[in-house]
Amino acid sequence: MKKLMIVMTAVLFLTAFVVPADAMHRGGRGHWGGICNGCDLSSVRGLNLTAEQQAKLADMRTAYLKDIKPLQDRHHSRAGDLRLLWLERNPDEAKIRAAEKEVRALRDQLNDRQSDYRWAVYKSLTPEQQELLKQNRAAGRCFGQGPGAGRGMGQGRGPGMGYRLGTGMGPGMGGMR
Repeated sequence: MKKLMIVMTAVLFLTAFVVPADAMHRGGRGHWGGICNGCDLSSVRGLNLTAEQQAKLADMRTAYLKDIKPLQDRHHSRAGDLRLLWLERNPDEAKIRAAEKEVRALRDQLNDRQSDYRWAVYKSLTPEQQELLKQNRAAGRCFGQGPGAGRGMGQGRGPGMGYRLGTGMGPGMGGMR
């Protein structure tokens, strides 16, 4: 019995460290941590941003991330509440639908802010830089979902209860594109 307890404890600790590491390997923060993630264009090859453009884009990125932070926090909170509603012994359909509607509204607000930010960044570039950005975007190298948008554990969207792993019922069904 003592050996069994030692083995179970070892498995528990191992799982506690492997699961978060695996989540980070697959994307970690999830969709909302990764929506464009402020789209730092300094890594786009050949864009040749001037010092003035770099400063302006850095300011815009900082303002954007500061602007969406409260929305992201509310979204994460409401998504967690929704997850708990689904886990109740007798889930209340009206409460769940209301929470789903609120989560969708927050997601829509985040998408709108992302679009506004992306347009502002795009308009701050020269026509040549815009063309280069389009080419990089077509190759999937910028203005994408950002880190954490893929499958895997973390706070990303997926076909699970809430926004986690699994194949149960929940707002994660169907993806978000």
